[in-house]
Amino acid sequence: MSEAPPVLSVSALTAILKEAVESTFPRVWVAGEVSNVTRASSGHVYFTLKDDGAQIKAVMWRSAAQRLKFEWGDGMQVIAAGALEVYPARGQYQLIVDRLQPQGMGALELALRQLQEKLAAEGLFDPARKRPLPTFPRQVALITSPRGAAVRDLIQVMVRRWPAIQIVVIPVPVQGVEAAPAIVDAFAKLARFPEVDVVITGRGGGSLEDLWAFNEEPVARAIAGSPVPVVSAVGHETDVTIADLVADRRALTPSEAAELVAPSIAELKTELKTLERRAATALRRHLVLARRELDGLAQRRCLARPFDRIRELAMQLDEWSQRLPTLIRRRFARAEQDLARISASLQALSPLAVLGRGYTLTKRREDGQIVKSAGDVSEGQELSTLVVDGVILSRCERIVRD
Repeated sequence: MSEAPPVLSVSALTAILKEAVESTFPRVWVAGEVSNVTRASSGHVYFTLKDDGAQIKAVMWRSAAQRLKFEWGDGMQVIAAGALEVYPARGQYQLIVDRLQPQGMGALELALRQLQEKLAAEGLFDPARKRPLPTFPRQVALITSPRGAAVRDLIQVMVRRWPAIQIVVIPVPVQGVEAAPAIVDAFAKLARFPEVDVVITGRGGGSLEDLWAFNEEPVARAIAGSPVPVVSAVGHETDVTIADLVADRRALTPSEAAELVAPSIAELKTELKTLERRAATALRRHLVLARRELDGLAQRRCLARPFDRIRELAMQLDEWSQRLPTLIRRRFARAEQDLARISASLQALSPLAVLGRGYTLTKRREDGQIVKSAGDVSEGQELSTLVVDGVILSRCERIVRD
């Protein structure tokens, strides 16, 4: 008779499986699609990794979730790294994820792309909001590491180009987890330096990870909110950082940033000399033209012999003075002839001329109405009759009609 097989409790079996699974798979890399993402108030993230044939529960504790630079969620294809763990209370295994990266590109690359799209949609990269750099800055603030080669290059180039410039260095780390908060704080300190006209922020070159502080969203917003123009001098020609896109000007290197900000006194002196020569040439040309114009005016008869015209006018005046009496007499003679002709015409039309030929003009005295017929007069009315040499007053005694 065979011996009975050993009987294990559920807890004992689960403990054996837990030991076997966790010791066999202390760390694995799993590719799959994210689904059913749940973010707890504690900061832990619970989700499922799946493919066409299977799925596995996964959890990412808050400390790991906070380190992720990119946004992720349902439907994203990822590669998750972590340890397998058996959860006895539910009798299931799950993946404790401590690292997550998108498939096809690095996590930092995806985070950079996502932040670029977000800030571009807000208009932070719009050329219209870019401010011009001051031509002659009084004071320049450098937000960078005080120990790097970048700050030395910046100071040397600016002092050489414009010795009168004042430089304020606000020291910050430019790499690591503390860099981004320190850069944001440095921009907040600009209020202590009211004479600062422009800011240069950046560092020397490096890998994408080294430059990551200048791809952080808080740094981008601090640059956008700066009260004065900002030049980004991250120092990496091939990779454009978020700071480069938000800043008012981008410089490929710290030295180029210094050249953008500080005018060259040597170049200004050369330009002034050139302007001086041009002004002198233009003035000489103007004088030559003015001399020619003056010579031309001097050769004109009115200026060469100014009294000739006066003498001509005087002679004309004398001539008119001699002719004037004759002209006046002729004018009066014509006027007398015209007057006599008009008088004769009026005389011919005058009623007095008619009276001179024996005609009379009778009126009623009471209203001065001219009597044209017997019907215009009644017996007893007083009349006045105009003759050539006076007026005859009469009264109508009787009217005899034809």
